[in-house]
Amino acid sequence: MVASLLALTVAFATAAHAGSITVAAASDLQFAMPEVVAGFRAAHPDDTVEVIYGSSGKFAAQIENGAPFDLYFSADISYPRALEKQGLTSGQAKSYALGRIVLWSLKPELGRLSLKELPSAAIRKFAIANPAHAPYGKRAQEALEYAGAWMAMAPKLVRGENIAQTAQFIDSGAADAGIVALSLVLAPGLKDRGAWTLIPDTWHEPLEQGYVITRRAKDNPLATAFADWIDSAAAREVLRRYGFVLPNVEAD
Repeated sequence: MVASLLALTVAFATAAHAGSITVAAASDLQFAMPEVVAGFRAAHPDDTVEVIYGSSGKFAAQIENGAPFDLYFSADISYPRALEKQGLTSGQAKSYALGRIVLWSLKPELGRLSLKELPSAAIRKFAIANPAHAPYGKRAQEALEYAGAWMAMAPKLVRGENIAQTAQFIDSGAADAGIVALSLVLAPGLKDRGAWTLIPDTWHEPLEQGYVITRRAKDNPLATAFADWIDSAAAREVLRRYGFVLPNVEAD
């Protein structure tokens, strides 16, 4: 009986001290972030880390309206910086990576084209993320404009709510080709499908990605611990494998 009561007391104490965080993350992290979280949870087995993926711009608006997120990872650091200026964060926004964009298609002959060749290619539908609230969509538009292909491709566009949905359009055949995140085409299940071409990063503004602890989590030690983990060698290696360019490290 004493042993049972002791075990129950220990279990209750563990549960009482277990922490939890909810993370809002840009969709380009949907394959890399689970590996980052798995590494973190190895040292925090009793804690809960829930990650929700979506559009960076929409997450920013939700946080402004009181959404219960503890950390926010954006594909464009300007969003967390804007929240910081509004007093909605705990501390400063911090850069964690630079994203890259690629032209991708299940049809290898389309995936190997230059953006400048797109207007004359046999493409019915072309997918990009919505430039209005998705950083990858905005950079896709900038790259197409740089290549002189935006006006010709505009009538063929299908716009994803985020970069993950954009990739789904191409993967399902709803679009013949499109511009997506390098981190997605390097993911298991996609990296051997079709062909892709890296778009020069000089053709668009940098995709500087950033994260911040929200004001809601200012007294949550687990949020601080997870933010620290993002700077660890293990987490940075995961991001590197998925094609992200790390801060203070030159691209290949």
